[in-house]
Amino acid sequence: MLKVIAGVVLLLGAIGLWWGRLGSGGSSAEVDTTARFLLAVMVIILLSHLLGALLGRLGQPLVIGEILGGLLLGPSLLGWVWPSGQAWLLSADVVSALNTVAQLGLIVFMFLLGCELRMETPKKAVGSLGVSVLGAMGLPFVAGLALAAMAPAMLRGSTPHDFGYLCFFGLAMSVTALPVLARILTDLRLDRSPVGQFALASAAVGDGIAWLALTVILAATGSGDAGDMGSTIALVVALVAFTALVVRPLLATVVRRAEERPGKGTLLPLLLVGAISYAVLTHLLGLHAVIGAFLFGTAVPRDSAVTHRMNQQLQGFTLTVLLPLFFAGVGLNVSVGALGRDPWHWLVLAGVVVVATLTKIVGAGGAARAMGYPPKESLRFGALMNCRGVTELVVAGIGWQRHLISTTGLTVLVLMAVGTTAMTGPLLKLLGTKPPEPPPGESDDSSTAVPQGAPLRADA
Repeated sequence: MLKVIAGVVLLLGAIGLWWGRLGSGGSSAEVDTTARFLLAVMVIILLSHLLGALLGRLGQPLVIGEILGGLLLGPSLLGWVWPSGQAWLLSADVVSALNTVAQLGLIVFMFLLGCELRMETPKKAVGSLGVSVLGAMGLPFVAGLALAAMAPAMLRGSTPHDFGYLCFFGLAMSVTALPVLARILTDLRLDRSPVGQFALASAAVGDGIAWLALTVILAATGSGDAGDMGSTIALVVALVAFTALVVRPLLATVVRRAEERPGKGTLLPLLLVGAISYAVLTHLLGLHAVIGAFLFGTAVPRDSAVTHRMNQQLQGFTLTVLLPLFFAGVGLNVSVGALGRDPWHWLVLAGVVVVATLTKIVGAGGAARAMGYPPKESLRFGALMNCRGVTELVVAGIGWQRHLISTTGLTVLVLMAVGTTAMTGPLLKLLGTKPPEPPPGESDDSSTAVPQGAPLRADA
């Protein structure tokens, strides 16, 4: 015990001396920035994972705690109670470095998400999936259009594109977070149930549609020139065709050779270079870098032990270190105080959360009921599709960067993402989560295709 106490005293003394040296300017500006950057990374990772572990004990996905960690370091708490401390820890140069690293983490995350996405579906299930996706996305999209039209002064950014702003907000209301959904289903032992597998397949198709729609919105709002917009869309279509016709077969050959010669270790760098190259391409096209990384990920073969092992190698560092930095970056731009004391602002926030929840449950649940699911299973399906998670944060962050929504609009969407994700587990438990027994003789292969095996730490 004495050794532990002595160690703690020495550590605290060293920290005190280090803090005094930084405060007195005893080191160069470069070293000072580097030290504060590393300290900020340490604080973000520690706080995010502590909150994640705490909320995990309460049955919530880890991502809720990680998002809250980012929010607490922003103006919503730290900047409010200790503005000078936040200004020192998260100075402009430190935040710039954090954002750069976070963008790399986001690109890798979207690449991995694209790798996990499966949209191949048996022909007999295409119609059912079409109905479910239409219900799960269509009704929230229309409701989002209406809400955005009611509060443009509060939610809209500086974009001159009215239609782009409206469509973006509708899209943000309609997304579902595939990774978080997979984690919740696994935790509740519903991942092998018919409604669970159908929810995963619907979310996978919905993710593909959402990113396609976001690509069109960004292309349409990137320039006031209709010719430029048309050329951008044409280039994107060409890139998608090139990916499907050339890159996908080429990657299949590369992966097959990697399986024949294990241990060479060249596949991971090659895929990362490809993902980053695609990110650069879509960025230069006036879209967002994550769209390119996601597109390249969809071309990677799924049914391969080599790619599965590669995914596992990338997930650890990306999801443990890099993604919390992205959450922190979002949190620095979110301020609950921006809602102020105006009752209208709080009414809009409440309206967005309530409408987002009801339209998902009614739209998705109604579609499931129309396809013959029992009432309780239909409600379960609707509650599952209401989970938005990190997908909502990525979409909202892109909209804020492109000035489609204001800082207050970003705050509203982030709080809506936290609320709808946090309520998914309790809603499912309220409806009962005992997975039904499969019919005699039915195999797992008879279900609709779903994302591959071990999901992308599915709490992200």
